[in-house]
Amino acid sequence: MTVERVSNEDEDRPGLQLSGGAISALSGGGLLLLFMIQNTDDVSVTFLFWDFTMPVWLLTLGAAILGAFVWLGLGILRRHRRRRERREDRRN
Repeated sequence: MTVERVSNEDEDRPGLQLSGGAISALSGGGLLLLFMIQNTDDVSVTFLFWDFTMPVWLLTLGAAILGAFVWLGLGILRRHRRRRERREDRRN
């Protein structure tokens, strides 16, 4: 009894491929991390009636997280609106 091994080269399976969005997100995250590592000084922040001191890296991280939530929320709203429009188009 003989067993033949089939090499992976014969199969048409693509390897690990990253989309443009994934590459952009990883690049942006890397640049953000680099910026945060380089900026560790404290800064005085005044917002409305609050006045406090915090490291620049923490302020940057907070702004990035807030921006990501806003971006995600806008994407969800856009998808919801497009689904609703498609449903209306199917009914007509």
